[in-house]
Amino acid sequence: MRTGEPLPSLEDVLAALATGLWHWDTAAGLVTVDAEAARLLGLPAEPVTLTEAQARARLHPVDWNEITGVVPLAVAEGTLAEVRIRVMDEQGNILRVVRSRSKPSYDPERQAYELIGTLQEVTEPAPGTPAGRSAVTGDWRRSREAFLLDAGRALAEARSTAEVLRVAGGLSMPGFSPDGLVVFGAEGDQLTITGQHGHEPADMNPFSNMPLTTDYPAAEVARTGRAVYLSSPEEYKERYPVTWPLARPFGRRSWAFLPLTVAGRTMGAWMAGFTYPVAFTPDERAVLTTVARMLAQALSRAGAAEEERELTEGLQRSMLPSLGPEIPGLRVAARYIPTGGGLQVGGDWYDMIPLPSGRYALVVGDVQGHDVRAAGLMGQLRIALRAYASEGHRPDAVLSRASRFLHGITHDAQDDDTPDQPADLRFATCVYAEVCPATGMLEIARAGHPDPAIRMADGTVMVRPTAGGLPLGIDPDADYPTTRFALEPGETVVLCTDGLIETGGHDMESGWHRLRAILKEHDDNHAEDQGGDPDLESLADALVQGVHGPSSHHTTGPLADRREDDIALVLLNRPQEGTVRPAVRRTLLSVAQDEPDRIAEARRHLRELLHDWASPEQVDAAVLLVSEMVTNVLVHTDTDALLLAEVTGEPGARRLRVEVTDAGDDLPHRRRPGELASSGRGLMLIELLADAWGVDPRGEGKSIWFALYESGGASEEEPGDASGDESQGAGEGVA
Repeated sequence: MRTGEPLPSLEDVLAALATGLWHWDTAAGLVTVDAEAARLLGLPAEPVTLTEAQARARLHPVDWNEITGVVPLAVAEGTLAEVRIRVMDEQGNILRVVRSRSKPSYDPERQAYELIGTLQEVTEPAPGTPAGRSAVTGDWRRSREAFLLDAGRALAEARSTAEVLRVAGGLSMPGFSPDGLVVFGAEGDQLTITGQHGHEPADMNPFSNMPLTTDYPAAEVARTGRAVYLSSPEEYKERYPVTWPLARPFGRRSWAFLPLTVAGRTMGAWMAGFTYPVAFTPDERAVLTTVARMLAQALSRAGAAEEERELTEGLQRSMLPSLGPEIPGLRVAARYIPTGGGLQVGGDWYDMIPLPSGRYALVVGDVQGHDVRAAGLMGQLRIALRAYASEGHRPDAVLSRASRFLHGITHDAQDDDTPDQPADLRFATCVYAEVCPATGMLEIARAGHPDPAIRMADGTVMVRPTAGGLPLGIDPDADYPTTRFALEPGETVVLCTDGLIETGGHDMESGWHRLRAILKEHDDNHAEDQGGDPDLESLADALVQGVHGPSSHHTTGPLADRREDDIALVLLNRPQEGTVRPAVRRTLLSVAQDEPDRIAEARRHLRELLHDWASPEQVDAAVLLVSEMVTNVLVHTDTDALLLAEVTGEPGARRLRVEVTDAGDDLPHRRRPGELASSGRGLMLIELLADAWGVDPRGEGKSIWFALYESGGASEEEPGDASGDESQGAGEGVA
């Protein structure tokens, strides 16, 4: 072409370069192409207007989806939309690969995009070659897709802000990995640093607490919500001369600052710095934008989870007091474990209350549910219990008042405030134990709660039956009888909620078997002194770990749903005096006239006491005799029966002594009943099965006792032995 000659027409230039033109109006849904563009699309080489469906049918489905994704991004950033397109024939074969470059615009009134661009055929390079890693073609694109999938999965699994930042710092982007990352947050009118990777912490001080009005790329991104790409130091210096001296010492060549946006709100900015020049092609920008969106979502989730955990833990800490001052002569340990899911707050609690009498009250309770309402009711009920106990009321009176209080704040409030709303009535179970430090005497009142358990000095574990009433809040006039017994030196009482028993799919029975095994097998090497007293802290940890730790998944119960619940646990131990482990195993149980069903509890209680007795026949005989003796009291007197059982001596040569005491004045005597008689065989059974027995008059009432020797015979005669003496048989026969 000679100087001064007119330039050739645009159509001639494009035809010479084998480049076609196309125009797409999304409002009209039409795509117009010239002759060269039509040829590249596999159509006759003449201008034509296609519908979106017709144009889409000529392209690979994946590439069409990429076009629709790149266009909004290019409009938002004011850049070109550049994509690689595979043209397909009617049989689904790839005819050629073309590159599309366009300048999209958006019309807010029509809510539509309009694009004018070019199509040019490109050669598909071989995988693995440098050309194969170019920005718009080759296996780099496939690597990018795999990278985004992996990055999305890793960020979705992060559970804390620190973990999200650690994952972001380890991302290796295909072809252009940054060497430094910084996550900025916006608090008020200041730019803060949430986390960073690839820098020394002190190096970031100039960028911390920077005003959002500062001429700095991250501040601009946080203000406007639009990304900033700086491909060279010269561009950085030209656009941000004020803060360029702060960035220059890091020696980087390119920077990308992207908004962290969640639900339309910009929560901060993400900076990716590179030590080599990066052109930030549309594909590279698409990768960075996608990562920024995933990072923003992950940070938002992690921040919300951390705030929720902090809120719930603070709420629970404020409602669960520490054990406070030590109880003189006794040791206490406690644990609270919230349920594993949800808000991690619930209705379980424990408390220790100093009483005006010098005694102490231990409380373990469980409000129905493990949600915010349960936690709120728990806090109110705990305060009410402390108030009633501090007034000096006895255990039964404390629970009666607490039941009336809970009934009032649930039932009455429901009736008065929200009569048209569905009822959300709650109840609570509770065990209240008042302990005397000097004697170890316990007075226990129970409201629908699991019975306490006793771990004796020799490791024997027994569920201690106690009288109980309805759960709190059901009946405002409910009664709560009190059970009184002494905690012997070396014994530990276990108070817990049903979450400790039933966690892991167990029911009450199988859960107690599991707890009993943990209590029995607790390593005595954890003992704090030579006396053999268990280390309560390690015992509490062992109980929680056994039902709530990894090992619990190998000992699941019969319930397939693996029910989970909060756990509250209190251990109270009475240390032994001296360094010798006592050889006495003792239990005490009362059976009232109106509680004949507790005879079965007495039989079960005795079997637990004799769990390691050498002779099963002797155990059966002892259980039969206890049943006979307690039944005799209930049938032939108008008083209650008090059962005391003691095991003394070393294993293999122990003695069992069982005594049943009542307030009746008549003494039993032997009779010879006829074959059809329904009573009168009690003393005959005792004489036949016991190694020794007797009847002892008391100031008020009497006691009948028997003894069994593990070796099979008496080693010495019991005081008051009546095995051959009929002089005491002056009363009613034993039933």
